[in-house]
Amino acid sequence: MIIESIGIGMVVVLLLAWGLLEWTHRRRQGNALEALPGNWQFESREPQHYRLVGEQTFFNPTRKLEVMIPELSVDVTLLSKGSLDEIHHKVKVIPKHPDVEPREDGYWFAYIVKSRYQTAAEIILDITGPDLRALKAAWVQVNYISYGPKGRLSNTHHEVIPLRFPDPTQTLKWRPVQGGQVLPIPTHLLTQLDTCPDIVRRYVSPHAQSGDIVTIGETPVAIMQGRTIHPSTIQPGWVAKRLVYFFLPTSSLATACGMQTLVDIEGPVRVFLAFVVGAIAKVFGQAGMFYRLAGEQARLIDDVTGTLPPFDQFIVLGPDDPQKVVNQIQAETGLAAAIVDVNDLKRVKILSATKDALLPLIEEALRSNPAGNADEQTPVVLIRPNAS
Repeated sequence: MIIESIGIGMVVVLLLAWGLLEWTHRRRQGNALEALPGNWQFESREPQHYRLVGEQTFFNPTRKLEVMIPELSVDVTLLSKGSLDEIHHKVKVIPKHPDVEPREDGYWFAYIVKSRYQTAAEIILDITGPDLRALKAAWVQVNYISYGPKGRLSNTHHEVIPLRFPDPTQTLKWRPVQGGQVLPIPTHLLTQLDTCPDIVRRYVSPHAQSGDIVTIGETPVAIMQGRTIHPSTIQPGWVAKRLVYFFLPTSSLATACGMQTLVDIEGPVRVFLAFVVGAIAKVFGQAGMFYRLAGEQARLIDDVTGTLPPFDQFIVLGPDDPQKVVNQIQAETGLAAAIVDVNDLKRVKILSATKDALLPLIEEALRSNPAGNADEQTPVVLIRPNAS
């Protein structure tokens, strides 16, 4: 009896020890090195030479742990409306550690980022060619190793820098719609370097008047908010790998990475239960229950191929706090605003709108999808109601 009690006690102790180790492991941040949004500027913008200078900062948010960056390199992909045969680019990386001078040979030496500290890298991109005006953007991929409590992990931080900017004052053609007119407005390739109020001030204000309503697609808004995820950073789990086969091939949830994105946001329990209840409801003729139960992002996630290059390589989430965005646009520009989800099937969903935006007019004006879903690059549509 004593030996049996000792044995049970040992098992309990081992289980408690295992539970403590697992709890400690899960709550530790490990290699939690954050690559912050970059700061990019044109240092030169001549017809045959662009020089862009960016600063990429890395922050260690942990309270006690140290994380090292032993390796860092940069790859660049240029996007253009024309051929890149005669276009060349060169990248230089200069360490900007707060307490160590960079080496003259450009070697990136292993550096320790202490708890609550940061370091940075200056990235210089030179682009040359006979005529650079057709270039649309530079996709910069900062590849770095984080070395610490979780081992040696490979990471990539993505920055997209627009290179081509349409004239905001160019003459554009209004189109008649029931109840008013619409004006699709071209912009540069919108990226994480932009904000909605800035875009409206720059491209919409020259064409707007009092009473107009500015509408912006939900995907461009999400991209400006940095709500993009590269599939290489996603590890599909049990739930995602099994549920994807029950969705239409055209759904953004029909791939393991797309579904895992939703699981990461809402949790596996909610997504699984939404699927079970949705399947039962469908048997009784009630379609769409899964999307009502699985959270707003279930409808808004765009999987790869869902938008313009290079973001067609990414999963794009729905925008964060769209009501705050439209309120900010109105506060800073004076225009009524709405964030919308529109497709070529004549479906218009208004995610958010200011109080004075005319919702029936917005739905009717956007039903023909004047912004387009191809390479029009007109993510903003201005709506002008008919004079009453």
